[in-house]
Amino acid sequence: MTIVVRLVALALLMLPLAYVPALTATKQRTPPAQQPKPESKPESKPAPTAQKLGSMQKTTIILGTATPGGGFPLFGDALAAAVNETDPTFQIETRNTKGSAENIPLLEDNKLDIALVAGEPAYEAFAGIGRPITNLKIITAIYSNPGMFAVKGDSTYRTVQSLAGQQVAWGTRDSGLTLLARYVMDGLGLDREKDFQAVYLDKAGDGPAMVLDGRVAALWGGGIGWPGFTAVTQAGGRLIGLSPEDTARIRKKHNFLKPLTVPAGTYPNQTELVTSVGSWSFVLARQSLDDELAYRLAKSIHRGYNNLVKRVAQGHETTPQNTVAAAPRTANIHPGVQKYFREIGIIR
Repeated sequence: MTIVVRLVALALLMLPLAYVPALTATKQRTPPAQQPKPESKPESKPAPTAQKLGSMQKTTIILGTATPGGGFPLFGDALAAAVNETDPTFQIETRNTKGSAENIPLLEDNKLDIALVAGEPAYEAFAGIGRPITNLKIITAIYSNPGMFAVKGDSTYRTVQSLAGQQVAWGTRDSGLTLLARYVMDGLGLDREKDFQAVYLDKAGDGPAMVLDGRVAALWGGGIGWPGFTAVTQAGGRLIGLSPEDTARIRKKHNFLKPLTVPAGTYPNQTELVTSVGSWSFVLARQSLDDELAYRLAKSIHRGYNNLVKRVAQGHETTPQNTVAAAPRTANIHPGVQKYFREIGIIR
């Protein structure tokens, strides 16, 4: 009996030793996922650079111009570059369109923010001629558009009347310059379709070559530094304007057209002053353009005047003073622009 008790006691003493390896093994097999994890730190990301912050703050403005090769794309690109340089918070982006006649409905449909529009289409839109009165607003006048013809240097044509019956390239159908031609010819008792062999262009830039190779007798255009006239006069061509009698006759019927002059030397090989009539082209804005945004645009265009003039000759006419003088009414100028003009003392 004593022996049995001792054997049982000995067995009980050995039990803990038998379980130690098993416990140790169990501890070693514990999956890593069950172990306590150190506190994780958020992943560090690079801070935005100043350039990235600046790009996020830019305000993109879409500017409609016209077909390649004409004056509006040239001026629009220069204006966009000047404003972008003057105020880095702006990103003005240009878009080619068919011209003034398309730009007005695109603005009214809010498909453009701002656009270049020639004086005659703007006049009709503001006055409600052939259409409802527009609610578009003026941001700035850009330059005057004296209407003229360009012919080859050895051409026998010297007056508008001498071109009657000849092939004349009037520009693209949706161009404001083409509409100016209609008013000018009408004032002279002429019709573009009936009294001339009318040619309309797909692109404004197609015109100069047609004059120089003889496909047309003359190219109609307008303005200071207009690319079509520059190309023709550089090749030895010359300009035909209006006589004082022509000017008086036109203004008697269409008095919104103003007498304008093109000084000698304005175009290559131009040795004489050219007189004509015309109007002012504008940057127009969609009606919904925010007042503060229009204010900033007007301020940037004014402050960027020297940058603009360096890029395009017509830029010297892009001033607040000319804007107020060219607008049919002060009410046609955007309220945000009016605010800026009051600050600088241009209007009261």
